[in-house]
Amino acid sequence: MMEKKAIVKSETGIHARPALSVVKEASKFKSEVLIVKDGNEYNAKSIVAIMCMAAVKNDEITIKTTGDDEEAAAVAMVKLIEEGLV
Repeated sequence: MMEKKAIVKSETGIHARPALSVVKEASKFKSEVLIVKDGNEYNAKSIVAIMCMAAVKNDEITIKTTGDDEEAAAVAMVKLIEEGLV
């Protein structure tokens, strides 16, 4: 299992369009990808879960990955959340 912290940098947080980007990125990996916010775990491959997370700008989240490609998944998810969401 791998854990990495990330800060939501998007001005609008993770709303519908960015949530879809999160799900698409997480789905590229075989590993289980979870996002932890305020002590709650959200499946990063589920659009409903990501929308329910309601992450806003400057929220600190933790990416937890488990599986064969966990390191690549964690790095890609942090990069997306900190740099790639619009």
